[in-house]
This record gives sequence, C-alpha cells and structure tokens, in this order.
Amino acid sequence: MLSIEDNTVFFGEKLASSDAFKSLFREGMLLVEESAEYLDGPGRLESRSLARAEALAYASESMRLTTRLMQMASWLLLQRAVNEGEMSLTQAGADKHKVKLARQESATDGSLFQRLPARLRDLVQQSMRLQDRVIHLDQLLYAGSAQNAAPVQMPLEGQHALLREAFTSPLR
Repeated sequence: MLSIEDNTVFFGEKLASSDAFKSLFREGMLLVEESAEYLDGPGRLESRSLARAEALAYASESMRLTTRLMQMASWLLLQRAVNEGEMSLTQAGADKHKVKLARQESATDGSLFQRLPARLRDLVQQSMRLQDRVIHLDQLLYAGSAQNAAPVQMPLEGQHALLREAFTSPLR
C-alpha cells in the first residue's frame, strides 16, 4: 500500500530538471565567462590605474567574485549531472559537501565599493543575485532529500521503547 509520502513530488526536484534550471545554468556559465574575460582583460588594465585603497578593494572583490562563481559553477555542473542521469540525487547530495555555497558578502553599499570600476561592481552584484537563487534551489532540493533519508524519531519514542522493554522483558 502506498502512503502519501510515497507519492510526494518535491518542487525542488521538478524545478531542477526544468527549463528554468537550464536557463539558470546558462546564465551561471555565461557569468563565469564574462567575469573571466573582464578580469583577464579590461579589468586588469582598470585595476592598474586605481589608488592603493581601491586597488586592494579591487583585488579582494575580484577574489570573492571568482570564488563565488566557481562554487556556483561546481554546484550547477553537479546538478546538471543529476538531471542528465549521470548520478542520482543521493550521490549528488553525498558529493555536495565538497561544494561550499555559503553566502559570501561583499561591501556593495560602501563608498569604497562605489569607487571600483562599474563593470566589476555589476559582475559582483549579478553573481550575488545568482548565488541567492542557487542557494534557494539547493535548499529546496537537498532539504527534501535529507528529510527522506532518515525518519525523524520523536524525543519520547526512545524512552517509551525503553519502558516497554523493561516491563515486557523477563526478569533475570
């Protein structure tokens, strides 16, 4: 007999294999390419003309940007492998610990950030919005599979089991 839980379809799983995910994947990979092109080309030239404080902020933001994008690209590639049947959601969940999706803040409202080149600021802000979307999808996907992985035991159930055993076991 099937229970309601056996027929449950998690929204995150549907979303992850949808056209919306494909669009998110393309957007993420395009942002990685655009950022790399900028940082290796025009960004490098722009950073040379910055004052010391701005140059340091530029270096910090470009490192954060690169790290954030690599984390998201790794997650997107892992999820694409699931969508294409190369691995199961359970396998991806096990490998997911290698991908850190922690929200990485940037000082986007500070005056120093506002003095950085406009293109870098734009890439940072795009990456943070994309990161929010990826983290949200990750939570939808893996929170549901974590709930299914191990049934949650109510706190008193263990105590009840011990009491039942104590009163039903023969005396020694």
